[in-house]
Amino acid sequence: MIISEKLRSTNRAEYILYMWQVEDLLRAYNFDVERLTTEYISQFKLSDEEKQKMAQWYADLSQMMLSEGLRTKGHLQIIKNTLSELEELHNKLLQSEKFPYYRQMYYKVLPYIVELRSKTGTQKGNCVEQNESTELETLFNALYGTLLLRLQHKEISAQTTQATEDISTFLGQLSDYYFKDKQKPIEF
Repeated sequence: MIISEKLRSTNRAEYILYMWQVEDLLRAYNFDVERLTTEYISQFKLSDEEKQKMAQWYADLSQMMLSEGLRTKGHLQIIKNTLSELEELHNKLLQSEKFPYYRQMYYKVLPYIVELRSKTGTQKGNCVEQNESTELETLFNALYGTLLLRLQHKEISAQTTQATEDISTFLGQLSDYYFKDKQKPIEF
């Protein structure tokens, strides 16, 4: 809750990744907020009031996830909306001649998008059917997958580490543009 609020107002890319972690945490606890409070929230050095607020936040998110049918997979609509806002801004930045550095960073991560999509396609008969995620979703999925590997203490190749750094830089730049646009609308 505390981290979520901070990231929501400072880094939209990290906010999305954090909220994906929260969704997985709730799934891991099978949406049992009482158990989550006892086993997870109790570890934080917070006042009883703060712990209660945090438990309520997790309870509210659990309810939202269950009502949206996200028991086993998928993301909350509020997170999808955040991603859609970034996608809209991303497309405007790419189409504008005023942001050559952004376009250059995009072309640097584009090979990763192509490679990731080729690896995540599903086999249908004799042809591979691509998943329907957007380019940004593909990049977020790559970062989240790497995060999960790190949490599992699995080895990460130098190539994956470089890709993660490039993708993080790109999404960080997009997040910066997002907040600049909110402070004073960007002229495209």
